[in-house]
Amino acid sequence: MTDVLLAVGTRKGLFLARRRGTVWEFGDPLFTAQAVHSVAVDTRRPTPRLLVGADSAHWGPSVLHSDDLGATWHEPGRPAVRFGEDTGASLERVWQLQPAGPGAPGVVYAGTEPGALFRSEDGGETFELVRGLWEHPTRARWEPGGGGLGLHTILTDPRDEGSITVAVSTGGVYRSGDGGRSWAPSNTGVEAVFLPDRFPEFGQCVHKIARDAADPDRLYLQNHWGVYRSDDAGANWTPAAGGLPSTFGFPVAAHPRRGGVAYLFPLNADTDRVPAGRRCRVYRTEDAGASWAPLSDGLPEADHHGPVLRDALCTDDADPAGIYFGNRNGEVFAGSEEGGHWRQLAAHLPDVLCVRAAVVG
Repeated sequence: MTDVLLAVGTRKGLFLARRRGTVWEFGDPLFTAQAVHSVAVDTRRPTPRLLVGADSAHWGPSVLHSDDLGATWHEPGRPAVRFGEDTGASLERVWQLQPAGPGAPGVVYAGTEPGALFRSEDGGETFELVRGLWEHPTRARWEPGGGGLGLHTILTDPRDEGSITVAVSTGGVYRSGDGGRSWAPSNTGVEAVFLPDRFPEFGQCVHKIARDAADPDRLYLQNHWGVYRSDDAGANWTPAAGGLPSTFGFPVAAHPRRGGVAYLFPLNADTDRVPAGRRCRVYRTEDAGASWAPLSDGLPEADHHGPVLRDALCTDDADPAGIYFGNRNGEVFAGSEEGGHWRQLAAHLPDVLCVRAAVVG
Protein backbone atom coordinates (compact mmCIF):
# COMPACT_ATOMS: atom_id res chain seq x y z
CA MET A 1 0.00 0.00 0.00
CA THR A 2 1.07 3.60 -0.62
CA ASP A 3 2.62 5.61 2.23
CA VAL A 4 0.17 8.25 3.49
CA LEU A 5 0.64 11.15 5.88
CA LEU A 6 -2.34 12.02 8.08
CA ALA A 7 -2.38 15.38 9.87
CA VAL A 8 -4.88 15.86 12.70
CA GLY A 9 -5.29 19.37 14.11
CA THR A 10 -6.85 19.50 17.57
CA ARG A 11 -7.76 21.99 20.26
CA LYS A 12 -4.42 21.18 21.90
CA GLY A 13 -1.88 20.49 19.22
CA LEU A 14 -1.10 18.69 15.98
CA PHE A 15 -0.85 14.91 15.63
CA LEU A 16 0.92 13.39 12.62
CA ALA A 17 0.52 9.77 11.57
CA ARG A 18 2.17 7.74 8.80
CA ARG A 19 0.81 4.68 7.09
CA ARG A 20 3.56 2.39 5.83
CA GLY A 21 1.96 -0.57 4.15
CA THR A 22 -1.03 -1.37 6.36
CA VAL A 23 0.44 -0.09 9.64
CA TRP A 24 -0.36 3.34 11.06
CA GLU A 25 2.06 5.04 13.46
CA PHE A 26 1.36 8.26 15.37
CA GLY A 27 4.18 10.54 16.44
CA ASP A 28 4.34 12.71 19.53
CA PRO A 29 2.00 15.71 19.58
CA LEU A 30 3.30 19.03 18.26
CA PHE A 31 2.35 22.58 19.36
CA THR A 32 0.69 21.11 22.44
CA ALA A 33 -0.37 24.45 23.90
CA GLN A 34 -1.97 25.65 20.65
CA ALA A 35 -5.25 25.09 18.84
CA VAL A 36 -4.59 23.94 15.26
CA HIS A 37 -7.52 25.15 13.15
CA SER A 38 -6.06 24.55 9.68
CA VAL A 39 -3.61 22.21 7.99
CA ALA A 40 -2.51 21.87 4.36
CA VAL A 41 -0.22 19.37 2.66
CA ASP A 42 1.33 21.01 -0.40
CA THR A 43 2.34 18.14 -2.69
CA ARG A 44 3.33 20.35 -5.63
CA ARG A 45 6.89 20.55 -4.31
CA PRO A 46 9.65 17.90 -4.63
CA THR A 47 9.22 17.35 -0.88
CA PRO A 48 5.71 18.02 0.46
CA ARG A 49 5.37 21.14 2.58
CA LEU A 50 3.13 21.01 5.64
CA LEU A 51 1.40 24.26 6.54
CA VAL A 52 -0.30 24.76 9.90
CA GLY A 53 -2.51 27.55 11.17
CA ALA A 54 -2.00 27.43 14.93
CA ASP A 55 -3.29 29.67 17.69
CA SER A 56 -1.34 30.26 20.87
CA ALA A 57 -3.35 31.64 23.77
CA HIS A 58 -0.28 33.67 24.71
CA TRP A 59 1.29 34.69 21.37
CA GLY A 60 -1.76 34.65 19.11
CA PRO A 61 -2.32 33.01 15.70
CA SER A 62 0.48 32.09 13.34
CA VAL A 63 1.25 30.06 10.21
CA LEU A 64 4.15 27.61 10.42
CA HIS A 65 5.58 25.26 7.82
CA SER A 66 7.71 22.13 7.62
CA ASP A 67 9.63 20.77 4.62
CA ASP A 68 10.62 17.48 6.25
CA LEU A 69 7.21 16.00 7.09
CA GLY A 70 7.07 17.55 10.52
CA ALA A 71 10.56 16.80 11.85
CA THR A 72 11.39 20.52 12.03
CA TRP A 73 9.26 23.65 11.71
CA HIS A 74 9.77 27.25 10.64
CA GLU A 75 7.79 30.16 12.05
CA PRO A 76 8.55 33.59 10.56
CA GLY A 77 9.71 36.31 12.90
CA ARG A 78 7.03 38.61 11.50
CA PRO A 79 3.49 37.13 11.38
CA ALA A 80 2.91 35.56 7.97
CA VAL A 81 -0.75 36.63 7.97
CA ARG A 82 -1.55 40.06 9.33
CA PHE A 83 -4.02 42.86 8.67
CA GLY A 84 -2.66 46.29 7.78
CA GLU A 85 -3.26 49.19 10.14
CA ASP A 86 -5.56 50.81 7.58
CA THR A 87 -8.04 47.89 7.83
CA GLY A 88 -8.86 48.46 11.50
CA ALA A 89 -8.82 44.66 11.94
CA SER A 90 -6.60 42.14 13.67
CA LEU A 91 -6.16 38.44 12.99
CA GLU A 92 -8.11 36.15 15.28
CA ARG A 93 -7.71 32.81 13.50
CA VAL A 94 -6.48 31.16 10.30
CA TRP A 95 -9.45 28.99 9.32
CA GLN A 96 -8.09 27.62 6.06
CA LEU A 97 -4.81 27.05 4.21
CA GLN A 98 -5.17 26.03 0.57
CA PRO A 99 -2.41 25.52 -2.02
CA ALA A 100 -3.44 26.70 -5.50
CA GLY A 101 -3.26 24.46 -8.56
CA PRO A 102 -0.15 23.20 -10.36
CA GLY A 103 -0.23 26.20 -12.68
CA ALA A 104 0.65 28.49 -9.76
CA PRO A 105 3.25 26.43 -7.85
CA GLY A 106 4.16 29.04 -5.25
CA VAL A 107 0.65 30.29 -4.50
CA VAL A 108 -1.06 29.41 -1.23
CA TYR A 109 -4.28 31.01 0.03
CA ALA A 110 -5.33 31.58 3.64
CA GLY A 111 -8.86 32.21 4.92
CA THR A 112 -9.18 34.03 8.20
CA GLU A 113 -11.36 35.36 10.96
CA PRO A 114 -12.42 38.13 10.57
CA GLY A 115 -13.62 36.97 7.15
CA ALA A 116 -10.85 37.70 4.65
CA LEU A 117 -8.73 36.05 2.00
CA PHE A 118 -4.93 36.26 1.91
CA ARG A 119 -2.58 35.19 -0.88
CA SER A 120 1.02 33.97 -0.68
CA GLU A 121 3.38 33.67 -3.63
CA ASP A 122 6.26 32.09 -1.71
CA GLY A 123 4.69 28.82 -0.59
CA GLY A 124 3.04 30.20 2.53
CA GLU A 125 5.90 32.10 4.15
CA THR A 126 4.34 35.56 3.65
CA PHE A 127 0.79 36.56 2.74
CA GLU A 128 -0.94 39.67 1.42
CA LEU A 129 -4.57 40.65 1.95
CA VAL A 130 -6.77 40.17 -1.14
CA ARG A 131 -8.20 43.67 -1.18
CA GLY A 132 -10.89 42.99 -3.76
CA LEU A 133 -12.85 40.79 -1.34
CA TRP A 134 -12.03 42.82 1.77
CA GLU A 135 -13.35 45.96 0.11
CA HIS A 136 -16.46 44.34 -1.39
CA PRO A 137 -19.50 46.52 -0.58
CA THR A 138 -21.39 43.64 1.06
CA ARG A 139 -18.62 42.69 3.50
CA ALA A 140 -19.67 45.19 6.15
CA ARG A 141 -23.00 43.35 6.39
CA TRP A 142 -21.57 39.88 6.94
CA GLU A 143 -22.51 38.49 10.35
CA PRO A 144 -20.60 35.90 12.41
CA GLY A 145 -21.96 32.38 12.61
CA GLY A 146 -21.87 30.27 15.75
CA GLY A 147 -18.14 29.72 15.37
CA GLY A 148 -17.28 33.26 14.33
CA LEU A 149 -16.97 35.22 11.10
CA GLY A 150 -14.59 32.95 9.23
CA LEU A 151 -13.59 32.43 5.60
CA HIS A 152 -13.31 28.67 5.74
CA THR A 153 -13.44 27.38 2.13
CA ILE A 154 -11.11 28.23 -0.76
CA LEU A 155 -11.42 26.46 -4.12
CA THR A 156 -9.26 27.17 -7.14
CA ASP A 157 -10.25 25.97 -10.61
CA PRO A 158 -7.77 23.47 -12.10
CA ARG A 159 -8.48 24.93 -15.56
CA ASP A 160 -7.98 28.59 -14.64
CA GLU A 161 -5.82 29.87 -11.79
CA GLY A 162 -7.71 33.18 -11.85
CA SER A 163 -11.00 31.50 -10.94
CA ILE A 164 -11.47 31.36 -7.15
CA THR A 165 -14.49 30.37 -5.05
CA VAL A 166 -14.67 31.08 -1.32
CA ALA A 167 -17.26 30.63 1.42
CA VAL A 168 -17.74 32.71 4.54
CA SER A 169 -19.86 31.98 7.60
CA THR A 170 -22.14 33.85 7.37
CA GLY A 171 -21.42 35.80 4.21
CA GLY A 172 -22.16 32.98 1.77
CA VAL A 173 -20.38 32.00 -1.43
CA TYR A 174 -18.34 34.51 -3.47
CA ARG A 175 -16.58 34.00 -6.80
CA SER A 176 -13.81 35.78 -8.64
CA GLY A 177 -12.81 35.24 -12.26
CA ASP A 178 -9.85 37.62 -12.32
CA GLY A 179 -7.51 36.33 -9.64
CA GLY A 180 -9.26 38.09 -6.76
CA ARG A 181 -9.45 41.65 -8.08
CA SER A 182 -13.26 41.57 -8.23
CA TRP A 183 -15.90 39.37 -6.58
CA ALA A 184 -19.62 38.61 -6.81
CA PRO A 185 -21.99 36.75 -4.47
CA SER A 186 -22.90 33.32 -5.81
CA ASN A 187 -25.74 31.97 -3.67
CA THR A 188 -28.73 31.60 -6.00
CA GLY A 189 -30.88 28.77 -4.66
CA VAL A 190 -29.19 28.44 -1.24
CA GLU A 191 -31.63 29.01 1.61
CA ALA A 192 -30.96 31.05 4.75
CA VAL A 193 -33.59 29.59 7.10
CA PHE A 194 -32.78 32.12 9.82
CA LEU A 195 -33.46 35.26 7.72
CA PRO A 196 -36.80 36.91 6.79
CA ASP A 197 -35.73 36.76 3.14
CA ARG A 198 -34.95 33.06 2.91
CA PHE A 199 -33.12 33.33 -0.44
CA PRO A 200 -31.00 36.48 -0.14
CA GLU A 201 -28.20 37.55 -2.45
CA PHE A 202 -25.69 36.90 0.35
CA GLY A 203 -25.68 36.11 4.08
CA GLN A 204 -26.13 32.33 3.93
CA CYS A 205 -24.40 30.21 6.56
CA VAL A 206 -22.42 27.99 4.22
CA HIS A 207 -20.48 25.34 6.14
CA LYS A 208 -18.29 23.81 3.41
CA ILE A 209 -17.94 23.36 -0.38
CA ALA A 210 -16.10 20.67 -2.36
CA ARG A 211 -15.33 20.39 -6.08
CA ASP A 212 -16.14 17.26 -8.11
CA ALA A 213 -13.11 15.36 -9.37
CA ALA A 214 -14.34 14.77 -12.93
CA ASP A 215 -16.40 17.90 -13.58
CA PRO A 216 -14.79 21.10 -12.23
CA ASP A 217 -18.07 22.98 -12.72
CA ARG A 218 -19.85 20.66 -10.29
CA LEU A 219 -19.70 21.72 -6.66
CA TYR A 220 -21.18 20.20 -3.50
CA LEU A 221 -22.29 22.46 -0.65
CA GLN A 222 -23.19 21.67 2.97
CA ASN A 223 -25.25 24.52 4.36
CA HIS A 224 -26.77 25.37 7.72
CA TRP A 225 -29.80 23.21 6.87
CA GLY A 226 -29.41 22.11 3.29
CA VAL A 227 -27.21 20.06 0.97
CA TYR A 228 -26.83 21.48 -2.54
CA ARG A 229 -25.16 20.86 -5.87
CA SER A 230 -24.14 23.28 -8.58
CA ASP A 231 -23.45 22.23 -12.16
CA ASP A 232 -22.36 25.69 -13.32
CA ALA A 233 -19.43 26.46 -10.98
CA GLY A 234 -21.65 27.97 -8.31
CA ALA A 235 -23.83 30.29 -10.38
CA ASN A 236 -26.92 28.29 -9.35
CA TRP A 237 -27.55 25.73 -6.63
CA THR A 238 -30.16 22.96 -6.37
CA PRO A 239 -31.01 20.63 -3.44
CA ALA A 240 -29.08 17.34 -3.47
CA ALA A 241 -30.08 15.54 -0.29
CA GLY A 242 -31.81 12.35 -1.40
CA GLY A 243 -31.77 9.69 1.32
CA LEU A 244 -30.03 11.73 4.03
CA PRO A 245 -31.35 11.46 7.61
CA SER A 246 -30.70 15.20 8.09
CA THR A 247 -29.60 18.07 5.89
CA PHE A 248 -27.70 19.74 8.74
CA GLY A 249 -23.99 19.13 9.07
CA PHE A 250 -20.60 20.73 8.59
CA PRO A 251 -18.19 18.89 6.27
CA VAL A 252 -18.37 17.74 2.67
CA ALA A 253 -15.50 16.08 0.78
CA ALA A 254 -15.31 14.97 -2.84
CA HIS A 255 -13.58 11.84 -4.08
CA PRO A 256 -10.15 12.74 -5.55
CA ARG A 257 -10.78 10.97 -8.90
CA ARG A 258 -14.31 9.56 -9.28
CA GLY A 259 -16.89 11.96 -10.64
CA GLY A 260 -20.21 12.20 -8.81
CA VAL A 261 -18.78 10.79 -5.56
CA ALA A 262 -18.80 12.82 -2.34
CA TYR A 263 -19.02 12.30 1.42
CA LEU A 264 -20.98 13.94 4.28
CA PHE A 265 -21.42 13.53 8.03
CA PRO A 266 -25.00 14.59 8.91
CA LEU A 267 -25.95 15.91 12.36
CA ASN A 268 -29.31 15.92 14.07
CA ALA A 269 -29.97 19.66 14.01
CA ASP A 270 -28.48 23.07 14.61
CA THR A 271 -29.67 22.90 18.23
CA ASP A 272 -28.65 19.24 18.70
CA ARG A 273 -25.26 18.93 17.07
CA VAL A 274 -24.66 15.22 17.44
CA PRO A 275 -24.58 12.53 14.72
CA ALA A 276 -27.95 12.12 13.02
CA GLY A 277 -30.00 9.55 14.92
CA ARG A 278 -27.12 9.29 17.43
CA ARG A 279 -25.37 7.01 14.93
CA CYS A 280 -21.77 7.48 13.77
CA ARG A 281 -22.25 7.30 10.00
CA VAL A 282 -20.56 8.78 6.95
CA TYR A 283 -22.85 9.13 3.94
CA ARG A 284 -21.65 8.72 0.36
CA THR A 285 -23.23 9.69 -2.93
CA GLU A 286 -22.19 8.06 -6.19
CA ASP A 287 -24.67 9.97 -8.36
CA ALA A 288 -23.76 13.59 -7.57
CA GLY A 289 -26.21 13.98 -4.70
CA ALA A 290 -29.32 12.36 -6.19
CA SER A 291 -29.04 9.72 -3.45
CA TRP A 292 -26.88 9.11 -0.40
CA ALA A 293 -26.15 5.86 1.44
CA PRO A 294 -24.65 5.28 4.91
CA LEU A 295 -21.18 3.78 5.35
CA SER A 296 -21.00 2.12 8.74
CA ASP A 297 -18.90 -1.07 8.58
CA GLY A 298 -16.39 -0.78 11.43
CA LEU A 299 -17.88 2.38 12.98
CA PRO A 300 -19.39 2.41 16.51
CA GLU A 301 -22.83 0.83 16.69
CA ALA A 302 -23.93 2.25 20.05
CA ASP A 303 -25.34 5.75 20.60
CA HIS A 304 -22.69 8.22 19.55
CA HIS A 305 -22.30 11.92 20.33
CA GLY A 306 -19.19 13.01 18.41
CA PRO A 307 -19.92 15.68 15.77
CA VAL A 308 -17.51 16.18 12.86
CA LEU A 309 -16.48 19.76 12.09
CA ARG A 310 -16.23 21.32 8.62
CA ASP A 311 -12.55 20.53 8.04
CA ALA A 312 -12.43 17.22 9.90
CA LEU A 313 -13.52 14.98 6.98
CA CYS A 314 -11.15 14.46 4.04
CA THR A 315 -9.80 12.08 1.43
CA ASP A 316 -6.25 11.28 0.45
CA ASP A 317 -5.00 11.05 -3.13
CA ALA A 318 -4.14 7.34 -3.09
CA ASP A 319 -5.66 4.75 -5.42
CA PRO A 320 -7.96 3.45 -4.05
CA ALA A 321 -8.68 6.56 -2.04
CA GLY A 322 -8.70 6.59 1.75
CA ILE A 323 -11.40 8.55 3.62
CA TYR A 324 -10.73 10.04 7.06
CA PHE A 325 -12.59 11.88 9.77
CA GLY A 326 -12.06 13.02 13.34
CA ASN A 327 -14.69 14.12 15.83
CA ARG A 328 -15.11 16.23 18.91
CA ASN A 329 -14.77 13.12 21.08
CA GLY A 330 -11.11 12.96 20.01
CA GLU A 331 -11.59 9.87 17.82
CA VAL A 332 -10.01 9.46 14.38
CA PHE A 333 -11.23 6.92 11.80
CA ALA A 334 -9.85 5.79 8.45
CA GLY A 335 -12.03 4.34 5.72
CA SER A 336 -10.51 1.83 3.31
CA GLU A 337 -12.32 0.57 0.22
CA GLU A 338 -13.25 4.25 -0.33
CA GLY A 339 -15.30 4.27 2.85
CA GLY A 340 -16.60 0.72 2.62
CA HIS A 341 -14.77 -0.34 5.78
CA TRP A 342 -13.59 1.74 8.75
CA ARG A 343 -10.98 1.32 11.46
CA GLN A 344 -10.31 3.54 14.44
CA LEU A 345 -6.82 5.03 14.39
CA ALA A 346 -6.91 7.09 17.59
CA ALA A 347 -9.06 7.80 20.64
CA HIS A 348 -8.99 10.26 23.52
CA LEU A 349 -7.27 13.00 21.53
CA PRO A 350 -8.26 16.60 22.21
CA ASP A 351 -11.22 18.00 20.28
CA VAL A 352 -10.45 17.35 16.57
CA LEU A 353 -10.71 20.55 14.49
CA CYS A 354 -9.26 19.53 11.11
CA VAL A 355 -7.92 16.49 9.26
CA ARG A 356 -5.77 16.33 6.09
CA ALA A 357 -4.17 13.38 4.30
CA ALA A 358 -1.88 12.91 1.31
CA VAL A 359 0.39 10.37 -0.33
CA VAL A 360 4.00 11.14 0.62
CA GLY A 361 5.84 7.90 -0.08
